Amino acid sequence: MAKRLIFLGPPGAGKGTQAQVLAENHQIPHVSTGDILRSAVAQQTRLGKQAKDYMDKGELVPDALILDLIQDRLSYEDTANGWILDGFPRNINQASFLEELLVKLNQSADCVLNLSVPDEVLVARLLARKRKDDNEETIRRRLEIYHQDTVPVINFYQQKKTLKTIDGNQTMEAVTKSLSEAIS
Repeated sequence: MAKRLIFLGPPGAGKGTQAQVLAENHQIPHVSTGDILRSAVAQQTRLGKQAKDYMDKGELVPDALILDLIQDRLSYEDTANGWILDGFPRNINQASFLEELLVKLNQSADCVLNLSVPDEVLVARLLARKRKDDNEETIRRRLEIYHQDTVPVINFYQQKKTLKTIDGNQTMEAVTKSLSEAIS
């Protein structure tokens, strides 16, 4: 069973939910950049205040802020037996940084899982969540950024032959089953 997993996919694809299920099943930490950022914003840390300005506009938080958080989190003791990275890397620069960081930590990603869901399904799902930062304009902007920045990351891992794409437009149980089969 692969223990170091990278979850890719657009906002609203169900990465967080699925990563949590797999993390519990395999007793490894679910490292979500979204959770780390929301926590920093809620605690009004220096990083959180900086991040909030970007998040309120529907923009991605700059790499430098994210990279510091990830490096810090992957050095915790609970990551020794594996981890699931959710929402990172989001662009080629972050993917390259992650490769270097994993070498430094003497680790490697066992599998990169990509949840694929059509844009219109994502917009409907995200609007249904009713988060205050989720309106249709912001959601469409986030999807635009995703296609521009993250799709090249999918190609990057495809070339490394570590990518497995899963249809995220099925029931939650079916997606969980597909993911479990992909990593076993």
